[in-house]
Amino acid sequence: MAYSVESGFDECYEGTSVLVNKLDIRDEATLAEVESIVTTTKISMLLGERYEGDFTSAHYCDIHRFIFEDLYDWAGCVRKVELSKKSTHFHAPDGLERDLGLLFEYLNSQGCFMDDGREQFAEHLAEFYNDINLLHPFREGNGRAQRVLVTQIAQRAGHVIDFSLVDKDRMMIATIYAAQGVLDQLKELFMWLFDK
Repeated sequence: MAYSVESGFDECYEGTSVLVNKLDIRDEATLAEVESIVTTTKISMLLGERYEGDFTSAHYCDIHRFIFEDLYDWAGCVRKVELSKKSTHFHAPDGLERDLGLLFEYLNSQGCFMDDGREQFAEHLAEFYNDINLLHPFREGNGRAQRVLVTQIAQRAGHVIDFSLVDKDRMMIATIYAAQGVLDQLKELFMWLFDK
């Protein structure tokens, strides 16, 4: 589903909802197909190696850049436009970089939740996932980037998460509830993934 974007700053080809891209693809279905192939390959490459660095906003931007750099000039850049999807309004561009940095400071102050028991880790991961989802720092591709990041955080703590096992509707419903302050479904989803 497409985002609602502030008028005049949508980075789309004139008269369309197709994002301006490096391949100059102007058909939405074709771009979606190419984007899926490119990003699936790039995500597999990222998840093929265990990440041993620091979890920072710069690392998160690097994840996004790597996944989308073949498609968009703004890959890895924090967005400068207002974004919403259905009834969810994401963080305003003003202060977005600062708040993204603060979220990663919190993550690191908690030791990336590595000392948590299984259930507490799932709870903390659900909260973090929701927080980063509500920030929605990128123009497109937030879900894919955050799933890579959360997978890396889980791996560091000794948990295996494979988001390809999750029904997309179940994930969407869990994130909608989480955005409204009800994190139970997201936590249960992570607990379920730990058992797979």
